[in-house]
This record gives sequence, structure tokens and C-alpha cells, in this order.
Amino acid sequence: QVQLVESGGGLVQPGGSLRLSCAASGSILSINYMGWYRQAPGKQRELVAIITSGGMTNYADSVKGRFTISRDNAKNTVFLQMNSLKLEDTAVYYCAAGGSWQYWGQGTQVTVTS
Repeated sequence: QVQLVESGGGLVQPGGSLRLSCAASGSILSINYMGWYRQAPGKQRELVAIITSGGMTNYADSVKGRFTISRDNAKNTVFLQMNSLKLEDTAVYYCAAGGSWQYWGQGTQVTVTS
């Protein structure tokens, strides 16, 4: 069983940056897929970014060029660097892991507001 704990959310102005962290309770070396989802009020949860155990990444079109996902296997942590934030990036961001996304964190709020 892997537990995931997100941190790093907060309030930021448009154009600003935030870095989210997702700390796993156990080793993530054997976890093929780790990623970030988000859910805005009144909207469905959407996949933001994925990173494989080999370091391959994929992003939603809406965040390409602005967000970067990375993982530090030694620290059992996955990061999401978010730059050039927009109002529409406001959401609860969830860390997820596993071949069938069976592990989830509790979420961290990101609010982009002027």
C-alpha cells in the first residue's frame, strides 16, 4: 500500500509559479506511472501530467510548455512545477500513482486570482 501526500498549493496571481510535491510513503521505484490530476469546481477531474518510471512524460494540451512533471526516486517524491499560471488553472490538484491509478492523495488547492 502506498500513501501519497501532496503539498505546495496556495494562492498565486496570474503569471506566477507554484511547485507541487507529492511524497509517497514507500518506494516509487516499482510504480510505473505517477501523475497529477486536477478538478475545478463544477468540472470533471482531468489528467494534467504523467511520468513513467523511465522518466517519460506527457501533458494535457492546456498545460504544455507551462508545467513540468518530475520525479525523485531517491526521495520517493513527484513534483509538478507550474509556471505562467492562468485563472483557469484554479483547481484541487491530486497526485496519483499505479498502473491503474489505484493510489491517490488527498489533494491540494491551487487558486490563481488577481
